[in-house]
Amino acid sequence: MNEGWNIEEYKQDHSTRFLAEEYERITNEINSLKQSVVEEPELQSLAEEDITRLNAEQAQLRTQIEKIKEKEQEEAEIPHSVVLEVRAGAGGEEAALFAEKLASMYEKYANMKGWSFKRIAESPSALGGYKEASLEIGGAGAFESLHFETGVHRIQRVPPTEKSGRIHTSTASVAVLPIRKKTAFIVNPADFEMEFSRSGGKGGQNVNKVETAVRIIHKPTGLDVRSTNERSQQANREKALSILTAKLEALYEEELAAKHADKRKKQIGTGSRSEKIRTYNILQDRITDHRIKQSWHNVESIFVGGMQPLVDELQNAEATLQYFPISKKQ
Repeated sequence: MNEGWNIEEYKQDHSTRFLAEEYERITNEINSLKQSVVEEPELQSLAEEDITRLNAEQAQLRTQIEKIKEKEQEEAEIPHSVVLEVRAGAGGEEAALFAEKLASMYEKYANMKGWSFKRIAESPSALGGYKEASLEIGGAGAFESLHFETGVHRIQRVPPTEKSGRIHTSTASVAVLPIRKKTAFIVNPADFEMEFSRSGGKGGQNVNKVETAVRIIHKPTGLDVRSTNERSQQANREKALSILTAKLEALYEEELAAKHADKRKKQIGTGSRSEKIRTYNILQDRITDHRIKQSWHNVESIFVGGMQPLVDELQNAEATLQYFPISKKQ
């Protein structure tokens, strides 16, 4: 057995158990052959041939085991949940209503995909829209499908309250933060301030009785994170801290990407929340993604969760190296 290679560890893993047990069986066979040579030296030549063959078999088994473990490690590092933040931009109440419509679109898409969906924090507007909202979406493929949504979304429509029929243009920004099981970032408790308050919004009679809502401010960067919809202060604290960590990681990757901008000449979008990525033209029943210069019709079907055609085209563009999301490691 190779020094420093713990076969017992691999025997405990169901994905490598069979190979590890076969590796151990060959080890025992090699030891038996070596012992036979000690007892019967005339068998040395034959034993050496067998030992060489068995060593080669062991080397192949070790390679197989290590590949399986590497794949498991890669899968563990792929984020299976995201925090998606939606903020109203230009357009006042119309922008807030658009932000809420986007949040509803993502919720319905998540439901279609069988993903989990939870509102972490909401700041409603006077007419029922969102000034801002934080949503948690979890499930296999959630990050790969939704990380394209980061940027400014624009809607052009005639609001119901517009008597003259004038077209209004409103915007909302979206940011998608991957929540990884493992992260390189450790937030220093000395770097943040924590505030507690009573949760507002929907939730029944108990929602405002205790201070369960948590706000964390990261002093070195000024990043601000809220979590209000968990049942306890501790749960909101943990949620806010995980989002803050994801934001710090995203900030680091944005800075790293800027340093390597000369290597990103082919990219269609930067993944920045300040970049206008998509226009929803209601009058013409058309959605246009400006990064890949492609349009789709039947806007209302997309607003009720039918986003998959957009996701498919963006993934195809990424696969052909036309688009490099900012959230990926550089």
